[in-house]
Amino acid sequence: MHLQISQTYGILTMNQSSLCHTILCGFFRRKENLMNITTWLGEWLECTIRPTAKERTYTRYHEIVAQHLIPAFGSLELSDLTQAELQKFTSDLSAHGNLRDGSGLSPNSVNSILAVMQNAMKTAYQMGYIPAYTADRVRRPRMEEKKIACFTATEQKKLEQAALTDRRVKMRGIVLCLYTGLRIGELLALEWSDIDFAKGELTVSKSCHDSKKDGHYDRRIEPPKTKHSNRVIPLPKQLMPILREMKQKNPTGYVVGGEKIIPVRSYQASFALLLKKQNLPHRGFHALRHTFATRALECGMDVKTLSELLGHKNPTVTLNRYVHSLMPHKHEMMNRLGKLL
Repeated sequence: MHLQISQTYGILTMNQSSLCHTILCGFFRRKENLMNITTWLGEWLECTIRPTAKERTYTRYHEIVAQHLIPAFGSLELSDLTQAELQKFTSDLSAHGNLRDGSGLSPNSVNSILAVMQNAMKTAYQMGYIPAYTADRVRRPRMEEKKIACFTATEQKKLEQAALTDRRVKMRGIVLCLYTGLRIGELLALEWSDIDFAKGELTVSKSCHDSKKDGHYDRRIEPPKTKHSNRVIPLPKQLMPILREMKQKNPTGYVVGGEKIIPVRSYQASFALLLKKQNLPHRGFHALRHTFATRALECGMDVKTLSELLGHKNPTVTLNRYVHSLMPHKHEMMNRLGKLL
């Protein structure tokens, strides 16, 4: 049977349209019956995500699929998954989605898991496995505004002194992060060839991360987080003697690790131990980057320059993230204005 186009209106007549809908729905049903969610998620990971995403992204998606999505939906056919079931799944994650202790997951974690499922279902729709895509209608939990954790100026000085006097030269990397805003992966992947002593510049072109496979962690060097993370950072002249000391003790290979790259988890543990010994508040390593940004704004650095040094996509990202750091500056400006009274 062939469908004919109406010569009068250039569209399908009502009967023809109904027939077309029936044929298409029959096609989709036949295709859907051949694909359950477990099979589809496996195909999606291997054929769509793995060839295009970074290894750590694939690993994270794989963990989410194995730990959350397949246990919840694995036995269903693609066509059987409803928006209501996805909404209940989202609520269950918020209530008791933590696999360790059964507590609720944070809105950020829930949204990350939901985003993976939405991505997979959208691809299934684009490839014709389901007739409609409704997963984007699921209501996400409201994101909590994160307070940026950074060190005070007094805490920073204490931390710097501890890092500079530590017998382990690798701890000097903490000071490097405090004055460049490097991420931990960027620091550990940094080689001496990335530092131009003559120009006083540091080039960020790669990042290190720990990749978990079969229960073991492997160290991987990859391009940075985003294309904007590729950047050149001018170094404060006060850092140069510290870098020269580090180079004298580890003249080749990586700036922090020497001939062998240091695992991210290992360096994080060393950092946490140093904080504990100095009775400093527990902070994640990323607090060094936040501290750099906060001090830079306090010193009057413009947001565009700071954005480029941090490797952000645009100044708006920087401003939204560190707007709290501008409050002392706002007070100062308002006090100046008040002097006109």
